[in-house]
Amino acid sequence: MSNLSVSLTLLSFVAVVFASVYSRYRLDVRAKLARLQGASLIARTGCGPVEYAEAGSGASLLISHGAGGGFDQGMEFGGASLALRGFYVVAMSRFGYLRTPMPSDASPSAQADAHAALLDALGIARTAILGVSAGAASAMQFAIRYPQRCTALVLLVPIAFKPPDLAPSAPQLSSLAARILLMIVGSNASYWFACRVARNLVIKLVLATRPKVVHAASKSERARVARLLDGMMPIDRRIDGITNDARISSALPRLDLKRINVPTLVISVRDDLYGTFASASYIAAEVPNARLIGYDTGGHVWVGHDNDVLAQVVRFLTP
Repeated sequence: MSNLSVSLTLLSFVAVVFASVYSRYRLDVRAKLARLQGASLIARTGCGPVEYAEAGSGASLLISHGAGGGFDQGMEFGGASLALRGFYVVAMSRFGYLRTPMPSDASPSAQADAHAALLDALGIARTAILGVSAGAASAMQFAIRYPQRCTALVLLVPIAFKPPDLAPSAPQLSSLAARILLMIVGSNASYWFACRVARNLVIKLVLATRPKVVHAASKSERARVARLLDGMMPIDRRIDGITNDARISSALPRLDLKRINVPTLVISVRDDLYGTFASASYIAAEVPNARLIGYDTGGHVWVGHDNDVLAQVVRFLTP
């Protein structure tokens, strides 16, 4: 066989493989978009349109999701389970995520105002609020700015201010790792491909969890991690929010945490690669009568502790 024939054969093989992979990618993106159709509502509020989903009945609980999320991540991060445990859960999409647009002011305080505006639109006078990861900033602002409307505050692996003199609980992400992370979450194609060819890297950089912790977990916990990774698609519908959260997280302000006068539960994990354990410890020490629950392992998505976390939240929020 001539060199030309070999080259043509290789090119044909590459073309077939590429076509097959691209077809699978397109099918997955369509499936993720179809999953979102009809799963949420839009509230017309004084702060603009806010996307949300609701479930359950009982005491009200508003969920402020983390980076890469939306209303769907809020439901996955315990919302659906809490709805089955006697709570009326409202999971909203923060600024720049899915169908909630990005306003000119997308600060945590402005997001807290949007939380209150959503409650107005839904006729909810008072609520507990659960802030997860990057969603903790607006949850804390809500408790500070609307004390008369906040019944309790739960912060789960909160990305928040840590005093410079407090030792970090995780090393800072290197500039190279930060660039790789931005490349991974930069488009549907890059994220989809990375999840398939460099899954451990995605778990480490995006979920801030050591891959060995996931591999050693139970089948149900590994399935939960897979749902979290899969649930970030389509990532292009979330990129504005991710970019905004990254900007906010790079310059987190010191809040007057003593102004938070509602029952507060803070939960974090020591080996969280985003270093939220140090921030959680600081928050729990500053907020009057706050309680801290810490796990030694589990990473940013508390692998191995999901059932206990849900039980702790239910116990805390139940009178």
